[in-house]
Amino acid sequence: MNGVIRLSKVADYGIVMMTHLARHPDRQHTAPEIAAQSHLPLPMASKILKGLVRAGLLVSHRGVKGGYGLARPALAISVADVIVALEGPIALTACIEHAPGECDIEALCPARANWQRINAAIRHALEGITMNEMAQTVPAAFAAPLAALDRPMAGARGEAQGEPMPAARRLMAQAK
Repeated sequence: MNGVIRLSKVADYGIVMMTHLARHPDRQHTAPEIAAQSHLPLPMASKILKGLVRAGLLVSHRGVKGGYGLARPALAISVADVIVALEGPIALTACIEHAPGECDIEALCPARANWQRINAAIRHALEGITMNEMAQTVPAAFAAPLAALDRPMAGARGEAQGEPMPAARRLMAQAK
């Protein structure tokens, strides 16, 4: 049995996308740009962006200079805010997540109070990490501007000087 507590892919990807937006809060970002910078398929990125707009974490502007931007400063958006926006309340067990009566052993459960403490500690930890903090620690491969992906990388792993290299191979070469 794999006893790992995990975020859903949607929440994980949402945090990745919000981190990208927090790195450049002064401008609008298009959905294709966000998808490319986050290394996600555009349909998945678009779905997540819509959820973040609905939750009030992002604003969306239409038109030629349109795109997405943070609805408030990155210092005022926590990792917990993103998770709740995309997945609902942070809860490890049914007795924490749902209304009373959702759990068959709720009335007799000796662990319920401790689950509430554990859940509160996890929620508090996630609330204590802002998107501004997340934006400060970006791996080099993800920090490369889009323009850097399109220019030749000289001397990379047997490639001829100045010869174009596919973006994925270039990122892997940069990371080494």
